[in-house]
Amino acid sequence: MATLRSSSSQSHSSSSPSSGSSPLRRAVGTGPRSMSASSSSSVAVPCDDRDSDQTSEGDSESLSAGEGSDFEDNLRRNVKKRAAKRPLKTTPVAKRPKKGSQMVRAHGQKESEPPASDLFEAVKAAKSDMQSLVDEWLDSYKQDQDAGFLELINFFIRSCGCKGTVTPEMFKKMSNSEIIQQLTEQFNEDSGDYPLIAPGPSWKKFQGSFCEFVRTLVYRCQYSLLYDGFPMDNLISLLTGLSDSQVRAFRHTSTLAAMKLMTSLVRVAFQLSLHKDNNQRQYETERNKGPGQRAPERLESLLEKRKELREHQEEIEGMMNALFRGVFVHRYRDVLPEIRAICIEEIGSWIQSYSTSFLTDSYLKYIGWTLHDKHREVRLKCLKALKGLYGNRDWTARLELFTSRFKDRLVSMVMDREYDVAVEAVRLLTLILKNMEGMLTEADCESIYPVVYASNRALASAVGEFLYWKLFCPECETRTVGERERRRSPRSQRTFFHLLLSFFVESELHYHAAYLVDSLWDCAGPQLKDWESLTSLLLEKDQNLGDVQESTLTEILVSSVRQASEGHPPVGRVTGRKGLTPKERKIQADDKVKLTEHLIPLLPQLLAKFSADAEKVAPLLQLLNYFDLNIYCTRRLEKHLELLLQQLQEVVVKHAEPAVLEAGAHALYLLCNPEFTFFSRVDFARSQLVDLLTDRFQQELEELLQCSFLDEDEVYSLAATLKRLSAFYNAHDLTRWELYEPCYRLLRKAVDTGEVPHQVILPALTLVYFSILWTLTHVSGSDASQKQLLNLKGRMVAFCELCQNCLSDVDPEIQEQAFVLLSDLLLIFGPQMIVGGREFLRPLVFIPEATLQSELASFLMDHVFIQPGGLGSGHSQEDHLQIEQLHQRRRLLAGFCKLLLYGVLEMDAASDVFKHYNKFYNDYGDIIKETLTRARQIDRSHCSRILLLSLKQLYTELLQEQGPQGLNELPAFIEMRDLARRFALSFGPQQLQNRDLVVMLHKEGIRFSLSELPPAGSSSQPPNLAFLELLSEFSPRLFHQDKQLLLSYLEKCLQRVCQAPGHPWGPVTTYCQSLSPVESTAEANPQGYPRSKKRRIEGPSRRHREDISASQEESLQLNSIPPTPTLTSTAVKSRQPLGGLEEMEEGGGSELAFTQGQPLLGAQRLRSSSPQHFQTPLNSLGPGLGSRLTRLSLMEEDEEEVEIQNDSSEEWQGTGKQSSPSEHGLDLLDFTELNTEDF
Repeated sequence: MATLRSSSSQSHSSSSPSSGSSPLRRAVGTGPRSMSASSSSSVAVPCDDRDSDQTSEGDSESLSAGEGSDFEDNLRRNVKKRAAKRPLKTTPVAKRPKKGSQMVRAHGQKESEPPASDLFEAVKAAKSDMQSLVDEWLDSYKQDQDAGFLELINFFIRSCGCKGTVTPEMFKKMSNSEIIQQLTEQFNEDSGDYPLIAPGPSWKKFQGSFCEFVRTLVYRCQYSLLYDGFPMDNLISLLTGLSDSQVRAFRHTSTLAAMKLMTSLVRVAFQLSLHKDNNQRQYETERNKGPGQRAPERLESLLEKRKELREHQEEIEGMMNALFRGVFVHRYRDVLPEIRAICIEEIGSWIQSYSTSFLTDSYLKYIGWTLHDKHREVRLKCLKALKGLYGNRDWTARLELFTSRFKDRLVSMVMDREYDVAVEAVRLLTLILKNMEGMLTEADCESIYPVVYASNRALASAVGEFLYWKLFCPECETRTVGERERRRSPRSQRTFFHLLLSFFVESELHYHAAYLVDSLWDCAGPQLKDWESLTSLLLEKDQNLGDVQESTLTEILVSSVRQASEGHPPVGRVTGRKGLTPKERKIQADDKVKLTEHLIPLLPQLLAKFSADAEKVAPLLQLLNYFDLNIYCTRRLEKHLELLLQQLQEVVVKHAEPAVLEAGAHALYLLCNPEFTFFSRVDFARSQLVDLLTDRFQQELEELLQCSFLDEDEVYSLAATLKRLSAFYNAHDLTRWELYEPCYRLLRKAVDTGEVPHQVILPALTLVYFSILWTLTHVSGSDASQKQLLNLKGRMVAFCELCQNCLSDVDPEIQEQAFVLLSDLLLIFGPQMIVGGREFLRPLVFIPEATLQSELASFLMDHVFIQPGGLGSGHSQEDHLQIEQLHQRRRLLAGFCKLLLYGVLEMDAASDVFKHYNKFYNDYGDIIKETLTRARQIDRSHCSRILLLSLKQLYTELLQEQGPQGLNELPAFIEMRDLARRFALSFGPQQLQNRDLVVMLHKEGIRFSLSELPPAGSSSQPPNLAFLELLSEFSPRLFHQDKQLLLSYLEKCLQRVCQAPGHPWGPVTTYCQSLSPVESTAEANPQGYPRSKKRRIEGPSRRHREDISASQEESLQLNSIPPTPTLTSTAVKSRQPLGGLEEMEEGGGSELAFTQGQPLLGAQRLRSSSPQHFQTPLNSLGPGLGSRLTRLSLMEEDEEEVEIQNDSSEEWQGTGKQSSPSEHGLDLLDFTELNTEDF
C-alpha cells in the first residue's frame, strides 16, 4: 500500500515545504518520462500477461492489508523522482466553522481535526451544484492544504460506509497500510449495507452524485492542482490501497472512485492531445513563413507551450498508468460482479473517449476475456462497451484481430440464458454485419436465424433486424437519397416478398409465418404493410408461385393485417409492454382504415381465385376480423359486400372442413350486426344460405330414413351438410328452422338400428346440442312459460338418453363426443342453474340417475385411465398424435371432475379419480390435485372418507386378483403405499385442525382390516389385515395421545380374532410400530443418533407455522363453489426414504400437543418418557451451532416430501401459506448451484 506521507519526507517537508513530496509522487511523478520510453510501462501498452490465467480469482484480490506497499515499492524502484510543484504553505485560515471537530482516535485521545462529513453530507443530499461544492473545497484546500486534503480523504472513507476518520496525527505518523488496517478494525459490517448499495430514498441517488463529484473534481483541477503532485498522487495511492482491501465496502467504493477518476483523466488526456496537435500545426505554419514574416517570439512561445503540454501529458499518463495497473488489472476479475461490471463499463468509455491510445488489442482483450463471465450484468456491460466501438465504421479496421479472436463467443451469446444479454449480443452482431463485411460467415448467420422464432419478442425482433440486414436489405434497401425512392417501387417490394418466401419455405424452421412477420415488424414494417404488392402477387396469373408459396404468402398477408390492426404479437410471444402510446394508437387506427379500403374490393377476388383451396380460403375469411366494417357504409362499397356474400356462400357450399366452416360462420356473424345499415341485406343472405342447407338436409335425411343403405357419395353429402349446419348453429341462432326433430329422429334410428354411418352421427349430435342451448337462451328470461320449460326439459332428457346409449357405441369418436356433450349438458342443467336469482329455472334442473353416473365412471376408466405411455420428443408425426390424444383424455377427465365438484355426480365417485393420483401423476396430476383441493374445501370430512375409500377399492381389487398370501410384497401394493403416503402428505402440517379427520380415518381403516375374519379355529390372518400397512403411512399425522388411544382400540378389536401366541402378524407389528412413541430410543434412528437436537431446532419453527396455519384456517370459508387456487408445479422429484421427516413431524406434533396444554390420556407418560428432550435449552449447543445444525437438517430432509407437503399445504390452506424452512434451504442450494456454473 502506498503511504500517504512517509517519515523521511515529513522532516524534509517541515524544513522546506516547497520541496516535500509524497511517496506516490516520487513513484509516478517523473515516471511518465521514463515510462514513455519503455513499451512495457507506457499507458498505451499495458501488461500483456493475462493475470486471470496465472492467478485464480480468489488469489487475485490481494486481500492482505499491506500489499499496497508492494505496488508502491515497485513504482519506486522503476521510476525517477519528480520535482515538486507543491506551493508554499500558508497560515491556515478557516473558511467556515468546523463543526464536530472532536473525534475519538484509536488510542482513546481526542484531537481537533477538520470536519469529516461536510463533503459527504453535501454529496449525499445532492441538492447543491456540484461545481460550487468542488470550488468551495478548492478554496479551503488552498488556504490549508493538509486540512483540505484530509477532508477529501475522509469524504471517500465516509462514502465507503466507515464511521472512522483519518486524523492529522494518523496522516503524519502512519503508513497507508496501517491507516487502512485501523479503519478496517473500526468498520462495522453488521448490516452489510454501505452507501453504494444501501436501500432507501436518501441513498437512491448517492452513486450518481458520488461519480459526478469525482468528475467535477478533475474538471476543476485540470488547469491547476491536477499537475501538483501532492493531492492527486496521494489520492490515487489511497484509492489503490482501498481497492485491495478485504472489506467489500472499501473495495467496491474505491474501485468506483478510481475508475471514474481514470475516466476523467482520459478525457483530460484527450483534450491535451488535441491542444498538442493544434500547437504543432501552429508551429509548422509559423515556421514555414518567410524570413520577413516569421516572428521569433511567436515560435519561442509555441515551443514553450509544446514543452508544457508534453509535460502535462506525461504526468496525466503516469496517473492513468498507476490507476490502470494498481486498480483495474486486479479488480476487473474481482469476486464481486458489481466491481467487475464497473471496470468493464469504464474501460469501454476510455476506448471510446481516447481511441488513439486505448483502441488496441492490449486493452480490448480484457473485454473479450470477460465475455465469459458468469454474471449477467458483467456480460451485458461487455456487450454494450463493444457496441460503442463497432458502431463507428472508422474503428472497424482496428477491431479485426479482436473480432476474429472472440467472434465465436459473440455468436454463441445469442443463445444466452438471459434474454437481455442475448438481445445485446444480436445487436452487436448486427453492427458487425453492417460495418465489417465478410466477417460473419454463412455458418455463423445460420446459427442465428432460428432465434427469429423465439418466444421473447425483444430477442426475436433483434434477430429480425439482423435477418433484414443480412438477406433483405442488400437487395431492397438503399443507402443513398437518390435511390431511396426505388425502395418503394413495386419491383423492389416484390423482391422483398420473394426473399421472405424463400427464407421461410427453404429454412423449414417453423410452421407459422405470423412469428416471422412479428419479428420483422419493427425494422421492415413499411414493407410488410405494403398490401398492394402482396395482393398483386397473389392475384397475378403468371407469378410462378407454387402451392406452398401461395399458402405462405396468404398467411403473411393475414399476419401483417392482424399485426397492423391489433398491434400485439401472436399467441405465445411475450412483449412485456402494457399498452400502446397515443401516437401508436393513431398509427394503428390509420393503418386499419387503409387496409380496409384496400382489401374490401380485393377480398372477393381473392376468395374467387382460391375458393377451391381450403388452406388458403380459411385465413382469407379471417381478414374480416381486422376490417373497419363501417367503411362499407361510409364509402358506399355495398357492391363489394354483395360480391363478398356471394363468394362466402359459394365457399360454404363447396367445403366441409371444420376450419373453413368456422371461419365462414364467424365472418357472417361479424357482418350480421344490427347496428350496420346493411344488416338486412346480410341477414337475407344468411337466410338464403341456411334455407339451402336445410332443404338439402331434409331431402337427404328422407332418403336415409326410407332406405337402409346409402352409397358413399350420399353419406358424404349428408355428413357435409350436417357439418355446415352445425358450424353455423354454433355462431347463429337457427331455432326457427326447427332442426331438432329431424336430427333427433336420425340419432334415434342410429341407436335403435345401428344403420346410420358414424360420419353422420357426429355432426348430428353436435347440432342437437346447439339446438338445446339456443332454446335455453330463449327461455332464460323470467317471462318463460311452464310449458316451454317442460318442453326443453323433455328434449334435454331425451338427448341425454341418446348420449348415454352412444357411450356403448363401437366407434370411439362417437363415444368421446357423446361423453363431452353429456358432461357439458349435465353441468349446465345442474343444481347451480338456479343460483343468482334464477329460481324460476328450477324445473330444468336435472340430476342423473345412478345408472348414468355408473356409465360415466366406467367410460372414464376405459378411455382415460389407460396404461400411461411416455411421450417422445414431439418431432415425429406419431409423437404429435400421442400429444393430441393426451389432450383429449385430459379434456374428458376435466369434464368428469367438474361434474363432481358442482354436485351433479355423487362425490363418492371421486374415488375412481383419486385412486389413480399416483400412477398417472405425470399425465393428470394437476387436474386430480385441483379436484382434491376443491373437494377438501367443500367438505373436509367427506373428502377424507373418499381418500380412504380409494385405498379400499385398490386393495380389494388387488386382493381379488392375487389373494391374501404375500400381498404386501407385490409391486402393486408398494404403489398403493406410495399413494397412501401422498394422501397423508396432502393433509399438510396442520395436525390440530385435521386431528379428528385423521383419527376417524384410522378407526375406519382398522375396522375395514378386521371386517372379514378367518374361519373359526384358524390362526391365519384376516384377508384385509395388510391394509394396516397402508394406514401406517397416516400415523405421522397423529398426536401421541391419539396414538395411545388407537393402540388400545386396535387391541380391543384384535381380541375377537384368534392369533397364535408368540407369532404376531406382520401388518399388526408394522402398524403398532408406527403408533409407538420412538423419540427417546435410538432404535427409531438406524444410525443411532438421537433426534432431540433436530427436533429442538425445528420445534419452534413448526409451532410457529402451525399457529399461523390455525389462524388462516379460522378465516377460511369453505364454499360449495370455491375459487380457483393459484396453479402450482406438479413435477415429482426423485424419491428418497421418508422415515426421517415423518418421525421429526411426529415429534414436533407431540411437542405442540404438550405445549398447548392438552391434558389427555398419556400426557404424564409423555412428560416422563424422555425429559431431556424438553428441558435442554437451545443455547447449550454452543454459539452458532444451532444455525449450522439447522442448515444441515435442511439439507438432509427429503425433497419429495418437502415438495408434496408444500403443494398439499396450498391445497388445504388455499391462499396465504407460509413457506417452511425446507423451502428456504432448497432455494439457497439452488441459488448456489446456479452461481457456480462455469462458462
